[in-house]
Amino acid sequence: LAAQLCLGALGSDTGGSTRIPASLCGVVGLKPTFGRISLRGVMPLSWNLDHVGPMARCVRDVALLFQSIAGYDAEDPYSAPVQSEEVLARLEAGVRGWRVALAVDDFFTQADEQVCRAVKTAAEVFASLGAQVDEVHLPEGLEAARANGLMVVSDAAAVYRQPLQSNPEGFGKDVLQRLQSGAAYSAVEYALARHQQALWRRRLERLFEGVDVLLTPTTPIVAPFIEGPDAVEQARILTRFTSPFNLAGLPALSVPCGFSQEGLPIGLQLVARPWAEAKVLQAGFAYEQATEWHRRHPQW
Repeated sequence: LAAQLCLGALGSDTGGSTRIPASLCGVVGLKPTFGRISLRGVMPLSWNLDHVGPMARCVRDVALLFQSIAGYDAEDPYSAPVQSEEVLARLEAGVRGWRVALAVDDFFTQADEQVCRAVKTAAEVFASLGAQVDEVHLPEGLEAARANGLMVVSDAAAVYRQPLQSNPEGFGKDVLQRLQSGAAYSAVEYALARHQQALWRRRLERLFEGVDVLLTPTTPIVAPFIEGPDAVEQARILTRFTSPFNLAGLPALSVPCGFSQEGLPIGLQLVARPWAEAKVLQAGFAYEQATEWHRRHPQW
């Protein structure tokens, strides 16, 4: 997709695996509301956190793909019977008069300085487009990310319990490590994670009573080298800002918002209330039209 070999693609997203590659490769990726797009036929990782979303090189193409695949599927027990929005009809309406929140707490600013600077500049673009931008503190994101991480590996251990017992050597080393850690969590720990999920959802419900869209970095770092820290640790770093919104099940969009000094893409994450994919796409399109980042390509 980033190499312009195809128009669009689909990604599965349990902790950020649509938005993270979009951010690292300089394209656009959408994680919809949980239950908006059918999971039927998708290889599961977590029944409670899996999402499917479209990826493309611009917001309009993502909106087109989303409108084509969103909708209720009675054959998917996790699909929600909620009427889909006509996202293309509102795409160009702009953000004048909107209230935009910029996450500035210690959790959502725990990122590379270049990433933080690019996201702050993106917030200034929204202000120039007529939105009111206010800073917001969401320190609860740390516990949300931890709860998501626990639930992902626990659910995965349940999904793959039979091969985990009968053929553990069939898994890659890093995958086996995650599955075994998931199987080791207690029912009490899992129940506490689900309680944290409810608390985080309520916190965000209150936030979006007065906010149209929330801005955070998509990832705290730009693309790391293949030869570097182990995969488990890299996943923990890269999912820091995306996984809390898997836990909440909210729509979240990653759009390009800059490049590092090394010429690597930086992503901006836009989040909205449940079922408001039209809002994140409208905001993403307005930002995209006011900048040139989506037209640039990584130097690597």
